[in-house]
Amino acid sequence: MTNQSQIDYERVERAIGYIARHFKDQPSLEDVAAEIHVSPFHFQRLFSKWAGISPKKFIQFLSLDYAKASLRAPGTSVLDAAYDAGFSGAGRLHDLFMSIEGMTPGAFKQQGAGLTINYDFADSPFGTVLIASTRNGICHLAFEADRDAGFDTLYRTFPQARFHQCRDQMQTHALSVFGRNQASPDGKIKLHLQGTPFQIKVWEALLKIPMGELASYGGIARMIGQPAASRAVGTAIGHNPVAFLIPCHRVIRQNGALGGYMWGAERKQAMIAWEGAQMTG
Repeated sequence: MTNQSQIDYERVERAIGYIARHFKDQPSLEDVAAEIHVSPFHFQRLFSKWAGISPKKFIQFLSLDYAKASLRAPGTSVLDAAYDAGFSGAGRLHDLFMSIEGMTPGAFKQQGAGLTINYDFADSPFGTVLIASTRNGICHLAFEADRDAGFDTLYRTFPQARFHQCRDQMQTHALSVFGRNQASPDGKIKLHLQGTPFQIKVWEALLKIPMGELASYGGIARMIGQPAASRAVGTAIGHNPVAFLIPCHRVIRQNGALGGYMWGAERKQAMIAWEGAQMTG
């Protein structure tokens, strides 16, 4: 590490420490820059380079994590959590939750309370899947080699929900996508998803990729009207809660490389080949 790199690292380290101690005060860019003795413009570039996100976004994540911990405590209201995290009111906390978590603070506090979720395990051409549904649609589909670990992931997503292990008609209909020589089931599959507005926009774009065809991360970014957001598109794809039904496996890198896949690159390759065979057949 060069001397300048060492100096920059130490500045960012001091800035992170300052923000961690004062995030409840919602410090401005100028406040933090002054603490490490650089201009606000230089600090913005320096912090984004080393931390990977802007100072403002970093403060938001710290505030959100603190608010989450407050909301998990019994008897804490949304307004209490907002004040505890340094916000002037519940409205700002609501906006932050919606932009980052895709849910309201109240929904986060409920954590699935009032929901009844049916779930079951099924065989597919690509391994065992765990599929779950509410009365509104499929809320979870994942490839799971370990059934206990798979259910634990589902439970941690909706810890206050009631779970029943059973195969309902909605699940049966959704699982028909894995049928031989069937490009799509009869009728639309209903999905019950929760995501940020950006994630929902990306997932909707994925649904428009025809079976047997592929798209790039950059192509999806252009499709949603944000051509510079390829990296953010990749992150949104990585949070897809329903494997295969939202076809994130159809997205590859611009150079033709497969790219990452939550459930394994070999499975992604197998899916692409399988869908190509279905269309050829």
